[in-house]
Amino acid sequence: MTRTRRRAAGPLAPVTLVIPALLAVAFLLLPLIGILVRTQWGELSDHLTAPGTLEAVRLSLLVSFWALGLSLFLGVPLAWLLARVDFPGKAFVRSLVLLPMVLPPTVGGVALLLAFGRRGILGPWLEGTFGITLPFHTSGAVLAATFVAMPFLVISLEGALGGLRPRYEETAASLGASPVRVFFTVTVPMVAPGLIAGAALTWARALGEFGATITFAGNLPGTTQTLPLQVYLLLQDQPEAATSVSLLLLAIAMLVLIALRGRWTGTPVAGQGRAARPTDEPEPVPAPASVPEDADARRTSATEGWSLHADVTGFTRLTLDAEPGTTIAVVGPNGAGKTTLLRALLGLTTRAHADLRLGDTHVTGQPPHRRRVAWVPQDGALFPHMTALANTAYGLRARGVPRAEARRVARGWLDRLGVGHLAHRRPTQVSGGQAQRVALARALAVHPRLLLLDEPLAALDQTTRARVRHTLRRHLDGFGGVCLIVTHDPVEAVALADRVLVLDDGRAIQDASPAEVSRHPRSAWVARMLGRNAWPGTATAAGVRLAGGGVLVAADPLPAGTDVLAVIAPEAVAVHLDKPTGSPRNVRPGTVREITTSGSRLRILITSARAPDLVAEITPHAAAELGLTDGTAVWTSVKATEVTLVAL
Repeated sequence: MTRTRRRAAGPLAPVTLVIPALLAVAFLLLPLIGILVRTQWGELSDHLTAPGTLEAVRLSLLVSFWALGLSLFLGVPLAWLLARVDFPGKAFVRSLVLLPMVLPPTVGGVALLLAFGRRGILGPWLEGTFGITLPFHTSGAVLAATFVAMPFLVISLEGALGGLRPRYEETAASLGASPVRVFFTVTVPMVAPGLIAGAALTWARALGEFGATITFAGNLPGTTQTLPLQVYLLLQDQPEAATSVSLLLLAIAMLVLIALRGRWTGTPVAGQGRAARPTDEPEPVPAPASVPEDADARRTSATEGWSLHADVTGFTRLTLDAEPGTTIAVVGPNGAGKTTLLRALLGLTTRAHADLRLGDTHVTGQPPHRRRVAWVPQDGALFPHMTALANTAYGLRARGVPRAEARRVARGWLDRLGVGHLAHRRPTQVSGGQAQRVALARALAVHPRLLLLDEPLAALDQTTRARVRHTLRRHLDGFGGVCLIVTHDPVEAVALADRVLVLDDGRAIQDASPAEVSRHPRSAWVARMLGRNAWPGTATAAGVRLAGGGVLVAADPLPAGTDVLAVIAPEAVAVHLDKPTGSPRNVRPGTVREITTSGSRLRILITSARAPDLVAEITPHAAAELGLTDGTAVWTSVKATEVTLVAL
């Protein structure tokens, strides 16, 4: 039986490109083959163990590792600055970093002499003040190797930092971590692949440095004569030994490249070290009442109350006041300024500025980690290198809580939110809904003065969402500060919030109780979010003239000329196959364009050339009797008493 090997289908490469590409490979490969062919394998051991070679190996290792250490000390902060901070002259600084890579090494050596030599800019001062002489000294070889090798570290690490979403660092700051702590506990571990790749390339480049070293530090045996310089010396008298030492350097370089496996910018190899993220599944959760609250939480709730006053300017413009224990749902269309408001309160954006007072404390001038404002972003931003327990305890540890106590409190919060059994799993080993609950526990564990939740329940299934909503409601009932929840879910707004703040284009359209917003929404977007039909227009003597075309008759019209929002509940829309007669004042023809399920009822989208789209809500039985399908011609009717007009 013949087995046929199937090859993945793909476009055939044109010959005009393949031939030059093969020539390029041959051009790069032939010199390496030359070294392998010309190596005297029988004498390889003698060549590599010769006293001069061993001394050069020792010196090369000494110089390359010192150069690596100096590159890490100087290059890591420089890479962070280039990746995270906008400042005048940034392009020039980046060009300076790249310059040693394109500069001829001997020119680099001359530049080092003119800077640090005995007649250079700093050389006389270094020698006269500290007695330090760099040229023709081992320290000069280290300086030369660092000059040409450090750019590899900076470029690799800057790329890794550029691929790291700032939300991880911003979330850590909101939990109370100082910038230095964030850098070493969050940033560095998360860009470790890029850092390791850059460090390996830097070390390999420093090990092979020749031109700048011989120009600035000379070729002194035992002092500055590294392996590349040893090769240069051996070529004059012992070419076979030079080939053997070259093979050693080639082997080291190849080992470094193989170990990196192409991870120049720290991009993880696909599928390596990552567990498949499970889907949300029903799971047994301890009853919330069975988990005792920690003493600190009870003490904070009982003795502290943090009111909120914020004057927000910039893209988002509003004044916000709230008493301790108030929960405010922030709603509005995409781009309305909801997230900008949260980031302004955190002090993390330049698009808006918040003059913020929490209780009697003005925190406007304080950095984010000192504001006691906790934030849960949409994706949770769990630190992937930490377990769920370590994530939850992170903010407590940042605030100086002892490790054992922080872990005890963190475990209590994980248990309350039903994810205590996941304490020792990493974020990649839990589902999206479980990760969101861990993120919520992490924010609640630090007992903030102001709690900001950006769609905290969006990733949860309906059953889990109801359970976590109940747990969150219990906490918010005893919370001594103010909580702002960005949401698109009307159930969350009604169940969790004492007030609903409606934003549109950066401005507050409405700030009222959930009941008031439900009865009289002042935003078409909010009305539609609540499941109602809503159209802006201008009031007339009989009702409203719609901005999108058409007229509605209302039982309680507003003064003519008033800008209004006409609101109609979907269940108030009747659907007919023939034109209805009788009392309905608002009758128009239309066409069914979409039928969707809403609980036990059906929502029918009906379009018309003479008026805006209309949504009706009927029972499945009524839809079956009418024989409604996509494209069915229908008539709709709405009583004048069912049209609510809200002045804008």
